[in-house]
Amino acid sequence: MLKNDRWIIEQAKQGMIEPFESSLVREIELPDKKFRKVLSYGSSSYGYDIRLSPKQFLIFRHIPGTVVDPKKFNPENLESVPLHHDENGDYFIIPAHSYGLGIALEKLIVPPNITIICLGKSTYARCSIILNATPAEACWRGNLTLELSNSSSADCRVYANEGIAQLLFFEGEPCDVTYEDRLGKYQDQPHQVVLPRV
Repeated sequence: MLKNDRWIIEQAKQGMIEPFESSLVREIELPDKKFRKVLSYGSSSYGYDIRLSPKQFLIFRHIPGTVVDPKKFNPENLESVPLHHDENGDYFIIPAHSYGLGIALEKLIVPPNITIICLGKSTYARCSIILNATPAEACWRGNLTLELSNSSSADCRVYANEGIAQLLFFEGEPCDVTYEDRLGKYQDQPHQVVLPRV
């Protein structure tokens, strides 16, 4: 069953999502008492919109003669992207036809009978940004590493501290072995990009 806003708020009070917004935030108040529209984040009817952390964003770069290998990943294939700022907020730039790795601002603690699916937001989808849909399984903990692709021929901004993806919470019958039980390799992900592991 797909879980609703009441359930999400109840579970967040028990530590499932931190930091947490109980309603959908569409604008924020600035220090000068003005308001700025943001890409929405927080609780929605049947999901929760997480934010992109300003801490780190990495993009793949082409190194002639190298192949990206998930079994023997070379961190030299990634380069850090600077955080920019203007009147619209803090942002990273994903170059045209590039792929980047960021981090969710929120830390998750997944209940033992829940699997979370992370999907892209429609506003970014309309700007050619594709978020790779990934699961967070029963009893997984940490900050999600987010995988973003810019499929257009133009550079594109992704805003930090604003909504980047929606989480959907699915409840199932209790499983025999949780992600924690089987010592999952991405357990307790810190607030930084975590590279491929085997």
